[in-house]
Amino acid sequence: MNSPLSMLQVRVLGVLVEKHKTVPDIYPLSLNALVAGCNQKNNRDPVMNVTDAQVQEAIDALHRRSLVAQSSGARVARYEHNVSRALRVPDQAVALLATLMLRGPQTAGELRIGSERLHRFADISSVEAFLEELATRPEAQGGALVVKLPRQAGTREQRWAHLLAGPVEVVEPVEAAAAATTARVLPDELQQLREEVRQLRDELAVLRQRVDDLPGTPTPPAAHGD
Repeated sequence: MNSPLSMLQVRVLGVLVEKHKTVPDIYPLSLNALVAGCNQKNNRDPVMNVTDAQVQEAIDALHRRSLVAQSSGARVARYEHNVSRALRVPDQAVALLATLMLRGPQTAGELRIGSERLHRFADISSVEAFLEELATRPEAQGGALVVKLPRQAGTREQRWAHLLAGPVEVVEPVEAAAAATTARVLPDELQQLREEVRQLRDELAVLRQRVDDLPGTPTPPAAHGD
C-alpha cells in the first residue's frame, strides 16, 4: 500500500468483498446498497452512519487506486472490488482481510468463524498460515497487510489487525486500563467516604445530646401494704 486508506474507504472495500460472496444476486452493488452495507449494525465494528455523498467520495478514491471498478452497461452505476488483483493476494487472504476490515482485530479462531461465509478454512492453522504470509510480505510487493497485536492481559491468544488504514494503535489492555481508572478514581472515593463518616459522627453526636436532654422518666410510686 502506497498510502493508508481512510476508515470509510476500508469499510466500503470490506462491504464489497462481503456482498460479493453473500448476496451474489445483487452484486455488483449500487450506491444505495453499498451505503446500506456500510451503515449495517450487525457484524460491524465500528458501527457507522454515512451518507451517499461520503460513500461516493470513498468509491472514487478507491477507483483511482484500482481497488474498485464500476461495471459498464448498467442503467444504475454499480461497483465491484478488485482487491485480489490490486493487492496481489489470493482469495483466502481477501476473505481474512475483509473480515478484519468489517469487524476489527480478531484472533485466528475468531477469524476462521467470522470469515466462514467468505471462505471456509479447514482449520485454524490454515488461517494462521495465510495471516503469516500477509504479515511478512516483502516491501517489493507492497509490504505487510496485517499485524499480530501484543497479547492482552488475561488472554491466551493474540489478535490480528489489518494495516490498510496504516499502523494500528495498540489499545491499552483491559486490565491495565481498569487498574489505571481505579487508581484515578480511588482517592476521590476515599475522600467521599471520609466526608460521609464525619457527617454520620456529627449526626450521632447530635442525637446523643438530644437523648441526654430528654426529661428523666418518672419513677413509679412504691407499693404500700394494707
